[in-house]
Amino acid sequence: MWRRLRFPRRSFLGILFLFSLSTSAMYFIYSAPGIVNEYLFMVQARGVRIRENVRSIGAQVLDQVVRGAYSGVNGTDYPSDLNFSESFMQTTTYLPPGFTYHPDSMCPEKLPSMKGLMEVNMSEIALPEVERALLQDDPTLRPGGHWKPQDCIPRWKVAILVPFRNRHEHLPILLRHLVPVLQRQRLQFGFYVIEQMGDQPFNRAMLFNVGFREAMKDLDWDCMVFHDVDHIPENDRNYYGCGKMPRHFAVELDKYSYMLPYEEFFGGVSGLTVEQFQKINGFPNGFWGWGGEDDDLWNRVQFGGYSVSRPPGDVGRYKSIPHHHRGEVQFLGRYKLLRYSKERQSLDGLNNLQYTPHVSRYPLYTNVTVRLTRELATVVADY
Repeated sequence: MWRRLRFPRRSFLGILFLFSLSTSAMYFIYSAPGIVNEYLFMVQARGVRIRENVRSIGAQVLDQVVRGAYSGVNGTDYPSDLNFSESFMQTTTYLPPGFTYHPDSMCPEKLPSMKGLMEVNMSEIALPEVERALLQDDPTLRPGGHWKPQDCIPRWKVAILVPFRNRHEHLPILLRHLVPVLQRQRLQFGFYVIEQMGDQPFNRAMLFNVGFREAMKDLDWDCMVFHDVDHIPENDRNYYGCGKMPRHFAVELDKYSYMLPYEEFFGGVSGLTVEQFQKINGFPNGFWGWGGEDDDLWNRVQFGGYSVSRPPGDVGRYKSIPHHHRGEVQFLGRYKLLRYSKERQSLDGLNNLQYTPHVSRYPLYTNVTVRLTRELATVVADY
């Protein structure tokens, strides 16, 4: 019997070769294009950055030559009108260090505690260690990651939504940096980590819709900030308040050589008011795998009649924890969905979302666990 089932050696090698070939093909179809595109942009961005630096250095040398010539003529320095680092200048006036708050007054948006560029520590750290450190610094942090200032009335109530799966080493790094930033900005905030279970492709957009629904059960928030877990802010003057939304916060990312990939880029960290998010019907639910959902959100914002604002210069800088979308495939059908963004906006989003959540409260965040499937957000296409 076993002899009858035995395969010829050549057939076995042929099957093994076909299996290896199909596996390689699947990799190049689903994963390689996104990684290659990312590295191509990095190379292009670095080239542009080098050219900008060369021009800046040349302009500074010219400036010094002109200064020297001017001083040699009349013995005084000239009032230079040249500005070679305009994008890195702080354009807003902040309150003096001696400013005192009052419990009955509204918290200002420009605070002396907001110093600007800050040191980012990307080293891994255990979540309990971050919890102990933050609670020791400020015991008023409430379970579920809720906090509000005691020395003034918070101007905005902001829910931070973080889509999540298998990033347990990244979450403590984000909380270690972002919680103190929001406290220094005197915002009332709450952290919501929306975790996807199961083996379906990662659906970042659908997780944000779930997070919005669950956050609104807790409090009447003013706005939502949609925040990737691997994006760490480098400047605490990147104000997370709701006044200039829709807002794209992550303008300059280190993996893109601190350059905006394209004008319509709306990924990483973005924000909308509750009213705006409801008006555009939230995120699309049909993007299974990474890529495209933030472009669809940009389209929805434009179709809703809104304009996106961005922080100036180096205020919108972030560091990204390297991961290359490990374990996740890119969504190959995103281009077709993007072609029909307008037609799908009223059909796919908050209004067709179904889910069964499991909610847990932790010292620094509220965890919302969901098992997502395509049947939970069906779309009857009419296009």
